[in-house]
Amino acid sequence: MNALVEHVRQMLPVKLTGRVTRLVGLTAAVSGFPAPQGATVELEREHGSPIDAEVVGFSGEETLLLPYGDLQGIRRGTRVRLVQSVPIAHVGEALLGRVINSRGSLIDNRGPVILPHRVGLQRKPIPPLDRPRIDTPLGTGVRAIDGLLTCGLGQRLGIFAGSGVGKSTLLGQLARGSTADVNVVVLIGERGREVREFLEKDLGPEGLARSVIIVATGDEPALLRLRSAYLGTAIAEFFRDRGKNVLLMMDSVTRFALAQREIGLAAGEPPATRGYPPSVFALLPRLLERSGRTNSGSITGFYTVLVEGDDTNEPIADTVRGILDGHIVLSRKLAHQAHYPAIDVLQSISRLMSDLVTPEHRHSSNALKQLLAAYHQSEDLISIGAYQSGTNPTVDAAIQLRPALLQYLQQEVHERNTLAESADLLQKLSRLRDAMNRRTIDKPVGA
Repeated sequence: MNALVEHVRQMLPVKLTGRVTRLVGLTAAVSGFPAPQGATVELEREHGSPIDAEVVGFSGEETLLLPYGDLQGIRRGTRVRLVQSVPIAHVGEALLGRVINSRGSLIDNRGPVILPHRVGLQRKPIPPLDRPRIDTPLGTGVRAIDGLLTCGLGQRLGIFAGSGVGKSTLLGQLARGSTADVNVVVLIGERGREVREFLEKDLGPEGLARSVIIVATGDEPALLRLRSAYLGTAIAEFFRDRGKNVLLMMDSVTRFALAQREIGLAAGEPPATRGYPPSVFALLPRLLERSGRTNSGSITGFYTVLVEGDDTNEPIADTVRGILDGHIVLSRKLAHQAHYPAIDVLQSISRLMSDLVTPEHRHSSNALKQLLAAYHQSEDLISIGAYQSGTNPTVDAAIQLRPALLQYLQQEVHERNTLAESADLLQKLSRLRDAMNRRTIDKPVGA
């Protein structure tokens, strides 16, 4: 009965109509049209096909609409008709291996599919006491993450990087190498050229076979870019509720925020932090908190954040970092050194790693991070030949083990390691370091 009531609530009322009274920038104002915010409407042009739009706000007695396309051909008095009061999407198992747009339409030219289920796009996050503890690691196939930044089923991690540092390549590695049952990849604001590159080069046939791809390119209206994030999350929730462990990858949260900034400003919101209206910072936690683990399945989220000028403390990056359960920082300096994936381990953290790995794994991870930190602190002295061997045993070990450390942290795009293999390699490096420390202690003074 509850499902039927919800079905009716999503469909009614559908006979509501109104008339355009004025155009304000990108928005159309309609009088006598009490449609709820988020409702989908249709503007009926005299010439050409109708234009779909969405209710984004209200001004006095007028309802403000933002179109999914341009407003060309719209005039004063254009008839507006309510199509759907609550945004929903059609989903099903047949979406696996397919590419869709933010309206849920297939765009890969591979024929139609039957999608028997419907889900709401604006679902509430999981209640806090309904979330089981995250205690099972998720293998990603990437050594640097599995070994030093271990992720759990239901955890949410941010990938922070500037443009051109390897975010898309890393997402492709995760999609191919993870132990998740289903991948849901949301591409928000991507260049049109990059979509096919990601599908064929980064994701590949193997990754695409168990993935659903949602695409909203940068030339599409802000509403569609925003909707793609909600649609991807709703599809991930659909598979999670059927007992699947889902890997949700969203590229990028920054473009989601930029889309909401455009919508908020068009609806008359005042700009706040760096031009972002308050609604941006209200929407981010409501979107990101929808990932997580339930008693039936899990959504593990990897959300990329495109930092401006490589500044990881800009408003969106700082807000997202405070919401998520850890962050992975990609370094432009490492990328320039052909170090891929360009993960800066010392600037990254998984907040749940200590609950997911064995004490031996944790000890090995800490030991290698100490070596990386020691080398980083003395790097200038080492590079100019001013460091004297024997001054600091940890730095000595870091120098001797540097090639092995770099070999562990670097990984070819199509190279894959299981979680157990990554942990074993990590512990071997840690044992080498411990052996070097013992030789230093046992070495006679003056030898």
